[in-house]
Amino acid sequence: MTAIDTGPVPLRATPLGRIRKDYFSSPLSTAVSLLCFGLLLWIGWVLLDWGVLRATFSAEARQAECRAAGGACWSVIANRWRLILFGLYPYEEQWRSALACIAVIATMVLSCIPFLWTGKRIASVWALGFATFYLLMKGGLLGLPLVREEQWGGLALTLFIFTATAIIGMPLAIAFALLRNSTLPWIARTTGAVIDAVRSLPLISILFTCAIVLPFVLPDFVLQEKLYRVIAGSALFFAAYQAEIIRGGMQGVAKGQDEAAMSLGIPYRHRVARILLPQAFRNALPATINQFVITFMETSLVVVVGFFELLSSANAAFGTSEWTFAFVEVYVFVAFLYFIFVFGLSRYGAFLERRMATGQR
Repeated sequence: MTAIDTGPVPLRATPLGRIRKDYFSSPLSTAVSLLCFGLLLWIGWVLLDWGVLRATFSAEARQAECRAAGGACWSVIANRWRLILFGLYPYEEQWRSALACIAVIATMVLSCIPFLWTGKRIASVWALGFATFYLLMKGGLLGLPLVREEQWGGLALTLFIFTATAIIGMPLAIAFALLRNSTLPWIARTTGAVIDAVRSLPLISILFTCAIVLPFVLPDFVLQEKLYRVIAGSALFFAAYQAEIIRGGMQGVAKGQDEAAMSLGIPYRHRVARILLPQAFRNALPATINQFVITFMETSLVVVVGFFELLSSANAAFGTSEWTFAFVEVYVFVAFLYFIFVFGLSRYGAFLERRMATGQR
């Protein structure tokens, strides 16, 4: 047989070739690229000079020493980091708040291990991690002094609100999505009305209603601590948006798969748990990760209802006359903390996308 000539095999572009093609393909592109690169280098040098080279790190330094150095005054972090991270939590018990944060972070890390990616295992990990966090923060057992929720604050409170919102909101979102896809019209329409009503409201109004308005319209035996009412409102808001994300993922699953499962006599719960939801979550993974990122950043809104979360603690850190001048450094430090968690979530989402694209489990 005669071999068919399909033409020259295209060469794989080298990194240098891709850079030349993307940034230096024409005189105008070259000029713009050089201008942008020069601007980025200048900004990087200014930040390095301000934040490291001329910065003040000594805990004993104050405004005069920082002004004389001309750079960032990280002394405010050295002196006020406990207030930023722990808020109003009792000073002698702040080790518990630190361990609670480590417990939540460890739970998040364990959730990234593929071996634990089953319903029972991941639920057990989160239940154990969240119970450890709550026991350390609340106390009242195992010889730990009781600390009321009003004294919680800083990073620990931010993580508590975020994890509690996710733990409550995700099962609720799955229930909403399944109910809205129900074949019974009155169930689907009622659920759709609830979801659309919640999504039409800003989160801050829901938090304000749960924290301030509900005590006037509900009996005392129904009400709980204000923190739990706020978490319930946040979880409802999360569930409304996440339900639509999951429903969109479910619409990407071929209907023939469910019909084939029904013809084989597979019960509804198994069709949902083993066929529909796994594919729906795979289809909706980017939007789901984005929703978690948004939820983490929106925890700062609880400051409007009187909670001393991370951003509010940062405001208190430079709120004294001694450190008023160092507000930029405090905000940079808080932004770095937010960046660590948000960047970690986004990278984990990218890892999941790559893993699922190759069909791994």
